[in-house]
Amino acid sequence: MRSCDALIVGGGPAGSSCARALRLAGWNVVVIDRARFPRDKVCGGWVTPGVFRALELQPDEYRATGLVLQEITGFRTSVVGQRDVETNYANVVSYAIRRCEFDTFLLRRAQASVLDNRPLATLTRRGDQWIANDEIATPVVIGAGGHFCPVARQLQGERDRVDPVVAKEAEFLLNRGDSSVDGRMPELFFCRDLEGYAWCVRKGDYLNIGIGRRAHDGFADHLDDFAAFLTSTGRVAGTSAIRWRGHAYHARGAGVRPLVGNGVLIVGDAAGLAYPESGEGIRPAVESGILAARTLIAARGRYTGDNLQPYEAAMYAEHRPSAPTPKALSPLVKAAGRMLLRSRTFTRHVMLDRWFLRSAS
Repeated sequence: MRSCDALIVGGGPAGSSCARALRLAGWNVVVIDRARFPRDKVCGGWVTPGVFRALELQPDEYRATGLVLQEITGFRTSVVGQRDVETNYANVVSYAIRRCEFDTFLLRRAQASVLDNRPLATLTRRGDQWIANDEIATPVVIGAGGHFCPVARQLQGERDRVDPVVAKEAEFLLNRGDSSVDGRMPELFFCRDLEGYAWCVRKGDYLNIGIGRRAHDGFADHLDDFAAFLTSTGRVAGTSAIRWRGHAYHARGAGVRPLVGNGVLIVGDAAGLAYPESGEGIRPAVESGILAARTLIAARGRYTGDNLQPYEAAMYAEHRPSAPTPKALSPLVKAAGRMLLRSRTFTRHVMLDRWFLRSAS
């Protein structure tokens, strides 16, 4: 039986950030993940400067490794079928990264023991220890396995009571002239019913395209319409051969699932922390992983649910639970929303600065 100070289930940004913070404090940390790294993780993948600050990592340090880091200085936004609004900034406001590179970089940087291609099959409690897969004993388990995290599901003990956001995405290498998308200016296309949005994000020689929606009905039709739009406008040379990948996540803030238990903490998408306005999950994943590590270090060996409550309290304060979205927005609300998204002032100062870039935080 292998022993460690903490077992982290999931090697994405939340898990690797938690692992690094614990390792810097001298902990013996094991990370397990069902995927083999570098994993084929498809994601819109733009990160704000706040992500690099939380990671204590300079963008130039990351770029020097030869990995893709596309500077972003503006956005084109529109409601599908309406004229687009172009917003330019005087400086770099975000960076586009490839998740297959970014996640592997962070996991290696953590310098933890990594068991990839190793799903969590069993997790049982024996006294004050957790036993994972009948081979690893640890007093602490951190669930960082995304929306379908087995640790979060086990702690919750029941099905989710709210529906997640669902998305389909693809990322692929471009040939010369295959796309008209400007790398410094991602494009966002809001659905006319305002139940989601699609995007095109250029990452050097790669293009990421996708669509995410709160409403699940008719999703395939929205995806087909988006693919046809990309081809007809010259953004993608052809979409018939694209391999779409699906995923789901909660964007409701803390409270969708339990965050702590005896010897258990839940972080990142497993905790439902993606921002409800934009769906971005990388920054809250990184910040929650680091805070989970700091909470464990401060607990000084006392890992009951009560001792880990400071983590839950901080998550509720930072990621206040949002009210459930109505099943269907009224026609009047939809019309007002579409009108606001034509406004350059609203687009820049509310939709982009406040919701997507979170430049005030």
